[in-house]
Amino acid sequence: MHMTRPGRYGFDASRLARIDAFVKERYLDSAKLPHAQLLLARDGEVVHFSHQGAAREGGATVDEGTLFRIASMTKPITSLAFMMLVEEAKVALDTPVHHVLPELKGLGVYAGGGTGAPFATKPTAEPMRMIDLLRHTSGFTYSFQERTSVDAAYRESKLESWHGNLTLGEFVAALGKLPLEFSPGAEWNYSVSTDVLGAVVERVSGMKLDRFFAERILGPLGMHDTFFQVPEDKIDRLADCWALDESGKRVLYDRGDASAWSRFPRLVSGGGGLVSSALDYHRFCTMCLNGGALDGVRLISPKTIELMTMNHLPGGSDLATMSRSLFSEATNAGTGFGLGFAITTDVARTLVPGSAGEYYWGGMFSTAFFVDPVERIHMVFMTQFTPSMRYPIRRELKTLIYSALVD
Repeated sequence: MHMTRPGRYGFDASRLARIDAFVKERYLDSAKLPHAQLLLARDGEVVHFSHQGAAREGGATVDEGTLFRIASMTKPITSLAFMMLVEEAKVALDTPVHHVLPELKGLGVYAGGGTGAPFATKPTAEPMRMIDLLRHTSGFTYSFQERTSVDAAYRESKLESWHGNLTLGEFVAALGKLPLEFSPGAEWNYSVSTDVLGAVVERVSGMKLDRFFAERILGPLGMHDTFFQVPEDKIDRLADCWALDESGKRVLYDRGDASAWSRFPRLVSGGGGLVSSALDYHRFCTMCLNGGALDGVRLISPKTIELMTMNHLPGGSDLATMSRSLFSEATNAGTGFGLGFAITTDVARTLVPGSAGEYYWGGMFSTAFFVDPVERIHMVFMTQFTPSMRYPIRRELKTLIYSALVD
């Protein structure tokens, strides 16, 4: 892989070196994280790509071929798939979701009951529209929020959006039997919305989601290491994944050599199902930065990327005001939400250097990316550890990266 000299692209090499030293001392030597990989690019050229820590227990160091479960970093790819269909005028952002997924017709908003008693509901003020799925204002939730009677019902119904017991179609049908947390557009809640969006892509395109991804996005972009199921000849490259147990001890969550991701999932999750590599996700970020094209292949137009990376929260609001989520891959102040990404709207309120209009997201195994269209830089950070909110590493990385940007 070709790497450019950082100085040519406005980065101070000694300040970049501080980042790897910091990650090693703070996170790897202390065994907080099992390994870490950082890719930094400017104008699509890789200026820094570092690898630290063993990919597998007692194994070799992560390298450019290591595969990682990217979880919610799948969401921007699903959002792109939907917007490709919008460009073909097959569906629109204001299309009511039930026009494509009739199972969701007549959904009501929670108004009491639950945990044993039947739910009482009231009608929604507005129908749920496609834009609500893209910006997480649908009224859906996640079972692991553990906050309301509705997410308790998700747990009871085993509405797991990954290696659960339901297909995508069955998952949508099950959601149609439960109330919404709020009327669509009224609040922001991180949720299964993007899994539902994956079902929309399937119905509108007439293709299974994994096939749509492979043929329309991953193949054309040359992202040959990104998939819902790791092929047999690549499974030796999949890193181990770690979690914290109840006592706060780090335990193996999913072994690379015996991974759940080595089998095809029953539910193809547009919200969190993909495995990828840093170099593949770098290609996705570069395509976004280039306004929808890469190496002569155009997936989407610059105006569509522009639309995706605007703040779409009602009234120009931010997550600090609208979020009722216990969980998000974003810190909330100064942050809006676009069509598949969080958007930095007010740099001062984020309390970290950056640019207005930057877009980003992360995954539950602590992976993260951001794209800064003003400075034309992007970052891909890979590791495999959950919960992702445990450590402030994303803020620290962003601070260190911008402190190394000198021109």
